Amino acid sequence: MGIPTPSLAQAVARGATLATLSEVATIVIAVAILILVLVVISVFVRLNRLLGEMKGVAKDNIGPVSDRAKLISDNLEFITQALRTDVERLNSSVRALSDRLHQASERMEERIEDFNALMEVVQGEAEEIFLDTASTVRGVRAGARQIATPRGSDEVTPPRPDHRSEEVDEFDLPLDDEVPDADAGTDEPTYTGA
Repeated sequence: MGIPTPSLAQAVARGATLATLSEVATIVIAVAILILVLVVISVFVRLNRLLGEMKGVAKDNIGPVSDRAKLISDNLEFITQALRTDVERLNSSVRALSDRLHQASERMEERIEDFNALMEVVQGEAEEIFLDTASTVRGVRAGARQIATPRGSDEVTPPRPDHRSEEVDEFDLPLDDEVPDADAGTDEPTYTGA
């Protein structure tokens, strides 16, 4: 069988047309990709410029804010350091004051103990003086009674307290050697001393 020529020519013409159309389509696609690449590059350039402008505006606007924030941070750091220093000074002052109060209380306790010892000595001396005075007064009274008693009577009667006064002076009490005997009776002479 044979291939008919017109159909081959038609087939060749169709293949050439398809090849041509294919090449034209490839060129159109390449041009479209090129245009798309140029548009994308143009968009990136514009976006880069826009970002650069925004960066400059942000830097201009954020610059003072960041400077102020840094200044505030520096001020806070200074205030914190000053407070820390003041707290340390206050703490050392309180410690020193506490130590001084402790020393003062110890000294006060020592002085109170010394004063108590002194008062004990003074009280002991006062008691001794009182007892010496009381015994001297008794001795003087006993001597006065001996002098005032008539020489003929051997026994001495102790003075009796005045009936008008209910209080009895401790010096008016009879001495142990002056206590009258219970057997002596009631006819003893009485002392009407001065």
